Amino acid sequence: MFHYFSPKALAYWIMCDGLSNQYSLTLCTECFTIKEVVCLINILKIRYDLNCNLHTIKSGPRIYIKAESMKRLRLFVSPYLIPF
Repeated sequence: MFHYFSPKALAYWIMCDGLSNQYSLTLCTECFTIKEVVCLINILKIRYDLNCNLHTIKSGPRIYIKAESMKRLRLFVSPYLIPF
């Protein structure tokens, strides 16, 4: 899966299942198992050097991308984000 996580694919994922606030980003991954979410987090850490954590809520696990990684994330995905 590592090779499929292009910046464009990541931008689409953020636009479809991302929740952002002023400082950070949450990717809604409740339909995945914890093991699968950990795999996704590892890909984000290794490929993009993003500081992410697993947050568990009642409906399931989510990926939380910390504020310190947002500038780096924007470098990769901003050309592909559709403004709204």
